[in-house]
Amino acid sequence: MQRTYKGTTIACYIGYFVQAIINNLSPILFIVFQEKFGISLTQIGSLILINFLSQTVVDLISVKVVDRVGYKAVILASHACAAAGLVMLGVLPSVAPAPFSALVLATVISAMGSGMIEVTISPIVDAIPSDRKEADMSLLHSFYCWGQMTVVALSTLFVWFAGDRYWFVLPLLWACVPLCNLVNFLTLPFPKTLREDEKIPLKKLFSERNFRIAMLLMLCAGASELAMSQWSSFFAETGLGVTKVMGDLLGPCLFAVFMGLGRLLFGIYGSRIDLKKAMFACAVLCIACYTTTALSPNPLLALFGCALTGFSISLFWPGTFSLVSGLYPNGGAAMFGVLAILGDIGCSVGPWLVSFVSSAAQTADAALTDGGALKIGLGFGNLFPLLAILGLLLLGIRKKSKTSVDKP
Repeated sequence: MQRTYKGTTIACYIGYFVQAIINNLSPILFIVFQEKFGISLTQIGSLILINFLSQTVVDLISVKVVDRVGYKAVILASHACAAAGLVMLGVLPSVAPAPFSALVLATVISAMGSGMIEVTISPIVDAIPSDRKEADMSLLHSFYCWGQMTVVALSTLFVWFAGDRYWFVLPLLWACVPLCNLVNFLTLPFPKTLREDEKIPLKKLFSERNFRIAMLLMLCAGASELAMSQWSSFFAETGLGVTKVMGDLLGPCLFAVFMGLGRLLFGIYGSRIDLKKAMFACAVLCIACYTTTALSPNPLLALFGCALTGFSISLFWPGTFSLVSGLYPNGGAAMFGVLAILGDIGCSVGPWLVSFVSSAAQTADAALTDGGALKIGLGFGNLFPLLAILGLLLLGIRKKSKTSVDKP
């Protein structure tokens, strides 16, 4: 590989693949952790929460750090943490006197890597000179989808064929990816971060109406994705009549394939398409998908609506990054960090709303089945693409001459 910005871009693609490994490997092993180490469901829930909180804390810290120390130092640290966390996940639980504490440590270290990747990869690609930045950003984010699909499929098949006795091999094998990419990043060129006197202060960004709208769009992006994707296994089981193991494999994979396909297509043809119009069309399609999934009495049609939601939300996250970068080219890495935090908050708010409404519906009508209550909750999930449409319309009101903020 030539030591050029093209090589840096490819390494960034692999970086998002690494993030997919961190976020999707542990859930596949939760049943193994229960059986091998006596980990309770409450403790498993704690691991999920610890992963989210650790990433969010790192996002908050990185907002202030990245522009000061530079992209290279942070991206190398992120891959070192990712590799170390995966190795710990494979080794420590079997040798530590307290397996749960070992799992917590491995989760925190790998989540630190994931958080640093989240706030550095996108601004690196955005800062690399290109005449097709919007398409490049979409293609970049598609690699998280391909990573999710690959990790879920290969890891599930490994446990299925090799047996859970060799589960510890999986994290060690996947640790090779961030380790190799770390070595790759060592000799690659990086764009320079903005000096303090060049970038727009966050206080100034927060005062900007368009940036606040973009924050809303990011929250809607995370919420629209996770509110549906967390139930993809359920719809695969009911729609295809398969076992829970197959549902856990097919559901997330179908969702990831459609989401990755949407980002890949825009990555190829995006230079010919108006991004804002494409995002608006995706939001309308998202409403149609949520409505179909919520109202369809046909399990197969509900599964299709669930999977197609992946396609409909594919541009929300990378598209918002690109829109904001165009509006505020001197926002710096801190700007991307703030947006990533809002996206992560949306990833929690969306599933919470669906679960809350579903539980409330079942409390009000005891005869309601779990599936029926879930469909009511998903109907309320339409709130997020509706808010995204409103945000895109408001974003379009701004005069074109006001596309950036003056430096202080």
